[in-house]
Amino acid sequence: MNRASVLIVSDDTEFARTVAARWQSEGHAAGITIVTSDVWRPASSAGYDLSIIGPTREATRRSILAASSARPGSAVVCLAEETDIPALHAEYPQLLLVTAGDGWAGTLISLSLEALRRVDAVARAQDAERQALAAERHATLGRYMLEMRPSVNNALTSVVGNADLLLAGADRLPGDCRDQIQAIHTTALRLGEIMQRFSSLATEMRLTENESQAETKRFLNHLVSRT
Repeated sequence: MNRASVLIVSDDTEFARTVAARWQSEGHAAGITIVTSDVWRPASSAGYDLSIIGPTREATRRSILAASSARPGSAVVCLAEETDIPALHAEYPQLLLVTAGDGWAGTLISLSLEALRRVDAVARAQDAERQALAAERHATLGRYMLEMRPSVNNALTSVVGNADLLLAGADRLPGDCRDQIQAIHTTALRLGEIMQRFSSLATEMRLTENESQAETKRFLNHLVSRT
C-alpha cells in the first residue's frame, strides 16, 4: 500500500495527539494533517485517503460528517459515544464507527488501517478496469486496421500504379505537375511501407500469443503431472 494521506478533525487536542502518536508507533507510513472544526471547511477532506473524526463542536459536527462521507474513493472513521452510534449509522451508513471507551485508540487505528487497505484495493481495481478498457479500445482499433489492411493496400497499389503511368509521360507535363505527382508517388510508397511494418507486427504478435499459450499449457501440464 502506498503512503496514505490522513486527515484528523477534532477539537480535542489530546485525541488528535493520541491518534497521531499511536499511528506512528504502529510503524505505518502516513501523511497526517490535523485540523480543528473552526478551520475545517467542506473542501478540507478532498485529496485524503482517510478522514478520522474525533470530538468536535456540535454546531459543526453534522457538516463535517456529511461532507467527509460524501467524498468518493476515501474512508471515514468516527469516534462516537455508544448512545450516538445507532443514529449515526442510520444517517451515515458508510461511516466506520468506533465506540469512545477503553481501548478506543487501538480499535480506531486497526479499523483505519483496514479502511485504507480497502481504499487501496478499490483504487487498484478501478485502475485495472481503466487499463482493461483502454486495452480493449486498442484491440478494437487493431482488429479494424487488420480488417481494413487489404483495402488500404489495394488503394495504395492503385495510387502508385497511376502515379507511375503519369510519370512515364512526365515530359509532356508542366514541371510543377511532375513534382506533385512525384510527391504523391513517394507518399504512397511510404504508406505502403508503414502498412507492411504493421503486417509484420501483427504476425509477431500472433507468434508471441501462440508461444505464451503454449508456455501456459506446458506449465499446466507440469502441474498436473506433479499431482
